[in-house]
Amino acid sequence: MARVCEICGKKPAVGRSYARRGLPKRVGGIGLKITGKTLRRFQVNLQKVRVVDENGAACTKRVCARCLKTGLRKGTLSKSARGAHRRYLEEKAKEGAAS
Repeated sequence: MARVCEICGKKPAVGRSYARRGLPKRVGGIGLKITGKTLRRFQVNLQKVRVVDENGAACTKRVCARCLKTGLRKGTLSKSARGAHRRYLEEKAKEGAAS
């Protein structure tokens, strides 16, 4: 399974990791020297979240932290109820259907 956000499509980015040696000038040294550069990957901060989809069914999605934050705030993403709260909602729905 790829590390891709299911909402925005954000993927891992490629960058560099720098190995440095020496003492910084602000501490009294002659400055930091870069002794090596290696490629690295910046991974996406993916979270598994149970959400309610368009049909009203609960499903699990892999969502990046930014989409999760904005989606919950704007109301475009709603987490599915779990545990005691879910049982409470089911009982309330049965009472509403009975009356």
